[in-house]
Amino acid sequence: MAGSSSFVVVANRLPVDQVNTPEGPTYRRSPGGLVTALQPVLAQHKGTWIGWTGATTKHEDRAPEAFELDGMELYPVPLSPSEMERYYEGFSNSSLWPLYHDAVEQPVYKRRWWEEYRRVNQRFADATAKVAAQNATVWVQDYQLQLVPAMLREQRPDLRIGFFLHIPFPPVELFNQLPRRAEVLKGLLGADLVGFQRPLGAHNFLQLTRHVLGLRPRGDSVELPDGRTVVAGAFPISIDFAEMQNLAQNPEVIQRSEEIRSELGNPRSVILGVDRLDYTKGIERRLKIFRELLTEKRLTAPEVVMVQVATPSRERIEQYQSLRVKVEREVGRINGEYGRVGQAAVHYLHQSYSRTELAALYRAADVMMVTPLRDGMNLVAKEYVAARVDNAGALVLSEFAGAAAELRQAFLCNPHDLDGVKESLMRAVTIDPTDAARRMRTMRRHLRTHDVQAWAESFLTALDRTGRTA
Repeated sequence: MAGSSSFVVVANRLPVDQVNTPEGPTYRRSPGGLVTALQPVLAQHKGTWIGWTGATTKHEDRAPEAFELDGMELYPVPLSPSEMERYYEGFSNSSLWPLYHDAVEQPVYKRRWWEEYRRVNQRFADATAKVAAQNATVWVQDYQLQLVPAMLREQRPDLRIGFFLHIPFPPVELFNQLPRRAEVLKGLLGADLVGFQRPLGAHNFLQLTRHVLGLRPRGDSVELPDGRTVVAGAFPISIDFAEMQNLAQNPEVIQRSEEIRSELGNPRSVILGVDRLDYTKGIERRLKIFRELLTEKRLTAPEVVMVQVATPSRERIEQYQSLRVKVEREVGRINGEYGRVGQAAVHYLHQSYSRTELAALYRAADVMMVTPLRDGMNLVAKEYVAARVDNAGALVLSEFAGAAAELRQAFLCNPHDLDGVKESLMRAVTIDPTDAARRMRTMRRHLRTHDVQAWAESFLTALDRTGRTA
């Protein structure tokens, strides 16, 4: 039986943070580009967002009831601690995540993880089938829910279904390692439109339908045996440019950025990194590059300092625990060799920061280093550009971040080539202000028109053009 929502977003997480009060838990809207882009659409169409609240429950029936926030109907899907361990930490983030990021770390495959992934995806599909109105549009988000499109179509062939992958999609040779490769591809083929960050992701997907499933893709689409056509395309995600620009112009943020530079000892140059503590982000290599430049005396501390924000991430997974040890060891080595009393060469911050504090850090930084080994897009690079309302600053950006295709005026580098990254960093540190302003103006002009609202509109417009099977 159909529900009442004509537009449904399905994601691993609801766009809320749980706040515990004396009266019990309540929720507030979490910051993020996705909810910023989709909230107006959900409110306009009285739509529903389906996802997990972030709090595990011992029993499935203990999930909160659906509730409304900022004009959005939020429909919680429950997850138990064991499901989080196997579906999320296991198959999603120990099997799929490393595989999709070029196997930077060795993926781990366990059969019980797959079974839990399948069961949880079915729960999300069942919830969506219940909530969606007849002929509704459903937009499924990201790698945790790749089976949902086909599971949902089996129950509700009337729906128009889109899927968007926020992370990279691997080439044939890598994807073929996945023990359940055919099931994952069939899951994605339940959608009418499958979106990727870059054209190569769409190409890889279509090639895999040929290699694994024996289909015959043509152009940007592939026809299935039942006569349905699935379209694949690139839709590079972006940020809320206006929000970050306005934050950066806030007098309190401007004052805070000046305070940050003062707290750092008013150095000649501040180099900034802001990442989740993830092995795909290249943090350890970035620190090594900084250390080598100090050793070679091409940079000197405290005239040049590095600030590395490493937001805690997936701390129960072994590879992440090991990475934290390596990063903190390298920070200690640099400060031991090149720091002074009261003057660290590297300021390492393993904590989360508010949007306001990040905007101040962006304004305070002369050079932003975004050097992931592989990244679907990397919105930090775009946030830095949006925050530079003064048209100052320089961006060192990995060629293997999706953002590199758009931010061509950054100092692009191959993060695997340490000497090449060193040269890019030195060019950024010593850039002529006129050249810096020219580069920054061009990147800001692009992002002003290619913001997150434009991204959502382009995807939903393309989805609306796809065929509907009743």
